[in-house]
Amino acid sequence: MKVQVEVKELKEGKYVIVDDEPCVIKSISKSKPGKHGSAKARIDVIGLFDNQKRSIVGPVSDKAYVPIVERKTAQVLSVGGDIVQLMDMGDFSTFELSVPEEHKDRVKEGEEITYLTAMGKMRIDLR
Repeated sequence: MKVQVEVKELKEGKYVIVDDEPCVIKSISKSKPGKHGSAKARIDVIGLFDNQKRSIVGPVSDKAYVPIVERKTAQVLSVGGDIVQLMDMGDFSTFELSVPEEHKDRVKEGEEITYLTAMGKMRIDLR
C-alpha cells in the first residue's frame, strides 16, 4: 500500500519509497530555482527493513511514493534463538519474526512489543 505525493511535501522523519524499499527520511536539502530550471531536492534516507543508506535527487515538483507504515502491538508467545513467535493484539493472528541482535535481551515471553508493517514486510520496533 502506497500513496503518491510531491517531493516538496516530504518532511524529515516521514517515510518514502526508494528502490522499492520503504525508507525513513533523514535529511532534505532544497536548492532555489535557477535561471534555467526548477528547484531541486536531495533526500537522504535509510531503509526501514535493510538499514541501507540511499539518496534521491530531483525536482521538487516530481512525484514520490509514500508507503503506509503501521505500528502495531503483539504479545510474545515464545522465543527460540533469534526467532520469536508473536500474536497480533488486534486480529489475534500469529506469526514469526527475527529479533535483531541488540534487542535479544529485551524480548521476553508474555510481554507486549511493537512492530512495524509496510508493503508486506514486518520488523520488531523496540525503542
